[in-house]
Amino acid sequence: MVSKDQAIGVAIFIVCAVLGILYVLTLAWPQWLSLIAISMTDLDIRIWAIAIPVLIAFVAIVGIGAWIGWTMATTPPPKPIEELTSEMEEKKEEPAAEPEKTEEEKKPERKRKEEKQ
Repeated sequence: MVSKDQAIGVAIFIVCAVLGILYVLTLAWPQWLSLIAISMTDLDIRIWAIAIPVLIAFVAIVGIGAWIGWTMATTPPPKPIEELTSEMEEKKEEPAAEPEKTEEEKKPERKRKEEKQ
């Protein structure tokens, strides 16, 4: 049985392999596109075959840059190191107090006391 991640990986591989083959065919032998009735010259096809992936890559890089900028702008700044070290020192100095038990936690103790009597 193939996991979901492996199936997605196979799908991505197949799509990328087919696109790569079509891209190389378009640059090396643009006449194959005339088989699907595109009325463009070989030079036009080659120019668009280069321009479209460059445009997609440029938009992807600019989008990633915008996402990084947005994340940096909306993330609050971290506490200064001085505050963190002073908080850590305060925690070390304070004795560890036992947390207050809830009613649910006290019930087994009551049962044990009743059983002993």
